[in-house]
Amino acid sequence: MNAQQQKAVIVTGASQGIGAALVEGYRKLGHAVVAVSRTIAPSADPDIVTVQGDIADRTTAERAVAVAVERFGRLDTLVNNAGIFVAKPYTDYTLDDYAAVRGVNLDGFFHITQLATARMLTQGGGHVVTITTSLVDNADARVPSVLASLTKGGLQSATKSLAIEYATRGIRVNAVSPGSIKTPMHPEETHETLAALHPVRRMGELGDVVDAVLYLENAPFVTGEILHVDGGMSAGH
Repeated sequence: MNAQQQKAVIVTGASQGIGAALVEGYRKLGHAVVAVSRTIAPSADPDIVTVQGDIADRTTAERAVAVAVERFGRLDTLVNNAGIFVAKPYTDYTLDDYAAVRGVNLDGFFHITQLATARMLTQGGGHVVTITTSLVDNADARVPSVLASLTKGGLQSATKSLAIEYATRGIRVNAVSPGSIKTPMHPEETHETLAALHPVRRMGELGDVVDAVLYLENAPFVTGEILHVDGGMSAGH
């Protein structure tokens, strides 16, 4: 498969957890991957290029898109996985909390999605997938999370808006809205409590999110979709 035929994807927040699992999932599909994270080591796989940097900084986004085009000649998919989640009572949030969450969740989405979409338009199409959270649709008094709702909720609305804006121009835009997933973000001692938040009484696995993203990747008639992968949280309690 030559570089012009091989599809290329950018995955943000790619150093661990869902991001690292997505890199692996796309490589199994045969895609080349640009893996972006503040702390990510170079890869021995020639079809994985790592970009170290803060996704809130536009220069990181510029480097990621440029690397995809320079190394692989194209950019087919962007997965906005990088995100910060800070669960605190609303009045306890600090200005630093607000700046950090806004920077990664909103600025990070805005910069790289704008640059990636511009590139996809020159190719005649592409796909953007954003990882949000089911708490956006289903607030839970046990998990105060206004900053997640403020930022990730905005991304879900933006997903639908962009899907409609680019529907006739070959770019699909979707989101995956997970419940609590077993990642390094959640220490093992919290798993029992987090499992109880889901109607199915267990946490999700990394593979549940990867499977959802790869389903959307291969679903040409699906755009503007918020795909809940949350053990029933979005259906009720």
